[in-house]
Amino acid sequence: MDIIRIIIAILLPPLGVFLQVGLGGHFWLNILLTLLGYIPGIVHAVWIIAKK
Repeated sequence: MDIIRIIIAILLPPLGVFLQVGLGGHFWLNILLTLLGYIPGIVHAVWIIAKK
């Protein structure tokens, strides 16, 4: 299941984080990072998914 989340996180980083943690602080941080730059959003999303 984590492989699917990582693939989703690469395509849509906030969706990958949402599937992992829900509407928490990490989700909103990931939206901000994705808006500032796509790559930081991907890195954060993969880190959140791999951490759990």
